[in-house]
Amino acid sequence: MARRAVLLVLALVAAVAVGGCGGGAGSGAGGSAGGLRALVERKPAERKPAPSLSGDLLGGGRFDPSSVRGKVLVVNFWASWCAPCRAEAAELERVYQETKAKGVSFLGINISDGRDAALAFERGRTTYPSIFDPAGRTGLEWDVPPSSIPATLIVDRTGKLAVVIRGAVTEASLRPIVERIAGEGTGG
Repeated sequence: MARRAVLLVLALVAAVAVGGCGGGAGSGAGGSAGGLRALVERKPAERKPAPSLSGDLLGGGRFDPSSVRGKVLVVNFWASWCAPCRAEAAELERVYQETKAKGVSFLGINISDGRDAALAFERGRTTYPSIFDPAGRTGLEWDVPPSSIPATLIVDRTGKLAVVIRGAVTEASLRPIVERIAGEGTGG
């Protein structure tokens, strides 16, 4: 009986430790919009500047922060070994395609991963770029440790952090949020 209790405790600890990447899309607890584990949206007056972004792109070259200045930026933290990241990839791509004409850019941040695995994961799934950050430094600067991926953060047109979503997203849960942030100050 004691051994069974120890095994149960160990299983619970393991589930909590990998909770960020432990379930499928929208499978997290918390009961927030669209099944998301955690969603925090700040009003414009309450937003703080987003951390800076820089780094080598997974497909080669360097990320140019000036390329997203004045745009809404959706930043998605992911890894090839993360099942919920795999589940949400097509959903993110659809929202990117639906909103890019509205001044929205997407950027992936691949963390705690190998380049070959990340490239294989990205191939055929996404058309927006990803920064390759195997050490996870960018994630830590954005308060997204590897244990909390997937995570999607939305930066408004003024460079301030507007939304933090912890957990896998779906097109239905993400698109209205992105469109709302994209419409701020534009009359639409």
